[in-house]
Amino acid sequence: MNQSKRIALISGAGRNIGAATAKELAGRGYHVIVNYRSDADAAAEVVTEIESRGGTAEAARADVCDADEVDALVRRVRADHGRIDLLICNANTVTPPFASFAELDWDAFAAKVNGELAGSFFLTQHTLSIMREQRSGKIIYISSTASDTIGMALPHSVAKAALNTFSRHIAGIAAEHGVIVNTVAFGAVHTDATSEFSENFWKYTTDRSVAARRVEPADAARAVALVADDGFGFTSGQVIRVDGGFEVLDQQLHPLTESFR
Repeated sequence: MNQSKRIALISGAGRNIGAATAKELAGRGYHVIVNYRSDADAAAEVVTEIESRGGTAEAARADVCDADEVDALVRRVRADHGRIDLLICNANTVTPPFASFAELDWDAFAAKVNGELAGSFFLTQHTLSIMREQRSGKIIYISSTASDTIGMALPHSVAKAALNTFSRHIAGIAAEHGVIVNTVAFGAVHTDATSEFSENFWKYTTDRSVAARRVEPADAARAVALVADDGFGFTSGQVIRVDGGFEVLDQQLHPLTESFR
């Protein structure tokens, strides 16, 4: 491997947004650590595709909700490459329950919130110590606009809102060490997790997209890569919405808006 390459560690990079981001960053010159928890074949496919395009990558198994496994993962990356330049906390650690509030089980609710934060907490804690020594590095958290949308799955919304707040605190902690921290909050992205959403849902979101189409993982990956770019270095502690213009168009197309035109 070219030792001059920057090292990017991406959690949950075997599928969907994580996989697309791994490919995008590899194409921009990063050596990518494709973290996965259980699907080794999917992670291997991502690595193979990156290498077929002339990039470099490697798969690395670890459950990011397990502190010991994260410690071992980060130690191994540092031992092999000497540094970590970019951490992307992307893994969907727990699928949210979609029950109504009246039927929602507390344990399921708590598991989603706990899992969301644990995956980012452990990765951040172990990686930030390396970035502090380097006096450089970037951390990007993958969140959702559901964090401030009423009517979405409550556990998912609360978990992402908590992640957004966590990320802003980390940005403050990391700033004095030259580490840039931001969050990218996506609207509905067409992935394995959302593919079963109703056609009415996708029509509604597509009608309120600037591009008049669904947001795909490749679109999400390009947005993350832009935030990772050096030109973004003067921005830290921000939650950046990427939703295809849905928020403004949804309000613009609301019937009440006609009264003010």
